[in-house]
Amino acid sequence: MLRFDIPNMTCGGCANSVTKALQTVDSKAVVSADPTKRQVVIDTSASEASLRAALEEAGYPATAAAA
Repeated sequence: MLRFDIPNMTCGGCANSVTKALQTVDSKAVVSADPTKRQVVIDTSASEASLRAALEEAGYPATAAAA
């Protein structure tokens, strides 16, 4: 399970975009996006680097969040 801080994720629409971007990397990923905390938790087998690249490409640069 991975957790990212995403400063640009400020609303529900952003959360949907983030979820879609992550699921392009792993369509079976379980994504929990919380725009109020600007954080996303992903249960996936995909690499952190590939997920961060997908987020960056979608306009939502992310940093690893503390657990």
